[in-house]
Amino acid sequence: QVRLVESGGGVVQAGGSLRLSCEASGSTFTDYAMGWFRQAPGKEREFVAAVNWVGGGIYYGDSVKGRFTISRNNDKNTVYLQMNSLKPEDTAVYYCAADTSQWRTSPDRSSYDYWGQGTQVTVSS
Repeated sequence: QVRLVESGGGVVQAGGSLRLSCEASGSTFTDYAMGWFRQAPGKEREFVAAVNWVGGGIYYGDSVKGRFTISRNNDKNTVYLQMNSLKPEDTAVYYCAADTSQWRTSPDRSSYDYWGQGTQVTVSS
């Protein structure tokens, strides 16, 4: 079973940038495709981005295309989410998730087997 711990959240002004990290432990990181989701108050959890175990098959949600970049470093057991040109509507708790189908990059929450606790991102206007 893999344990996921997110970090890097915080408060940023609109137009700014943040980089989130998610470090995995307890299992072989390359056994998993990885995804990022977010959840704003009163809303459903929304797909943000996903990457397969070799760093390919990258897939983004429509609301973040062209602004966010997902990547992974398998030597560091870490997946990243670089967020640029942030908007107030990006405010949410951001979660990373692991999918045991290591080649799949799915936008579906049910595809993911393990979840982190989340990190808060707040974008002020």
